[in-house]
Amino acid sequence: MRRIILRSFQSPGDVLMLTAAVRDLHAAAPGRFQIDVRTSGEELWQNNPHLTPLSETDPVVETLDMHYPLINQSNQRPYHFIHGFMQYLEQKLSLRIPVTRFQGDVHLSDDERRSPLPSEWNVPQRFWIIIAGGKYDFTAKWWNPDCFQQVADHFCGDINFVQCGEAGHWHPPLEGVTNLVGKTSLREFVRLMYHADGVLCPVTMAMHLAAAVETKPGRPKHRPCVVVAGGREPPHWEAYPFHQYISNVGTLSCCEDGGCWKSRCQLVDDGDEKDRRNLCEQPIEVADDLRIPRCMDRITPQDVIRRIEMCMQVG
Repeated sequence: MRRIILRSFQSPGDVLMLTAAVRDLHAAAPGRFQIDVRTSGEELWQNNPHLTPLSETDPVVETLDMHYPLINQSNQRPYHFIHGFMQYLEQKLSLRIPVTRFQGDVHLSDDERRSPLPSEWNVPQRFWIIIAGGKYDFTAKWWNPDCFQQVADHFCGDINFVQCGEAGHWHPPLEGVTNLVGKTSLREFVRLMYHADGVLCPVTMAMHLAAAVETKPGRPKHRPCVVVAGGREPPHWEAYPFHQYISNVGTLSCCEDGGCWKSRCQLVDDGDEKDRRNLCEQPIEVADDLRIPRCMDRITPQDVIRRIEMCMQVG
């Protein structure tokens, strides 16, 4: 039996995809591996039955730094993000690892399922999570916050939105929503997702978590998720078959052959070379202090409203 510690200190969304690779490695080779991890987003691994505590000082324990080079061929090959770590493991372990489920592998405890959300959050019993911003390192994923506001206003009285996001990232506060920006840990966000009826977000961890976290009893099997995606990523790399993924890939010269994978549109002035390289080719100034990609600007509040209404008609 091989004992391996897998390491990855990328974003929590990346680590969420690694949970699927660990699950499917064990499914492909039962009893042949003991696996432990050293990652960012450690709370995503809580209650995970596929891990065995291992020590780097044990001479029989191997360590493997995890990557997903498949992303560099995402515009040419028909694979999803979930295949990235798996194909890397296949190469390193000389083992075929089929995908068993089209979602990350997040495990809730019975207590997490039973326990109500903290009363101080003032979260309604039924709600959608809304992510109306994003990280500063990839501003090319941002949508106009005024558009998010128009969507929230349209559903006032029908959908309660709970705005979430990590402290220190860009999350302009919306009106008429419950604001939990910066108020939840990663594990608390997992619990919040369990209670959520749906999700509205750009391409970010929340869309992957929407697919990975089970739904509450009596609710639809698949949690609705509407993703404002634009043209940065090829749809097949990010989208889930039961999500509403709004893409403009193929409609502009800058993304006619697939996702552009540009990092920034709005400049951050943080000294990162992303402000000088890898910039959006067609920026649109939607406010004095905000530029978003044309592919995102082409997505209207009405486009998003229609997708949410479609989800409501089903669920």
